[in-house]
Amino acid sequence: MWLILIALKGGDHRMQRDLATSIGIEDATLTHHLNRMARDGLIERHRDPTNRRNQVVTLTDAGDALFASLLTTVTAFDRRIRVGFSATEVDTLRQLLARLRTNLEEEAAR
Repeated sequence: MWLILIALKGGDHRMQRDLATSIGIEDATLTHHLNRMARDGLIERHRDPTNRRNQVVTLTDAGDALFASLLTTVTAFDRRIRVGFSATEVDTLRQLLARLRTNLEEEAAR
């Protein structure tokens, strides 16, 4: 749920299909999560008026509040797991993980 919240909060991934791609999960898996989040009042979905096949996903006020609450927890956790790493090491780790993700995506496409 955190990945969905952060992607929506960033505002770049409002179309359901784009959202699934951005967080690296299948459309069907995302639909399951979005159904639960909609039921809990965290998001709203509606059809794109310019293309009715697309669903636009937006955070509700409750979704924004949950994001703010989780952000504090996630930030504290992130600080704890980075203890002893330099900024350069964290950057290198990000690059290596991005390369692994690319490799996995290419493997899955075969």
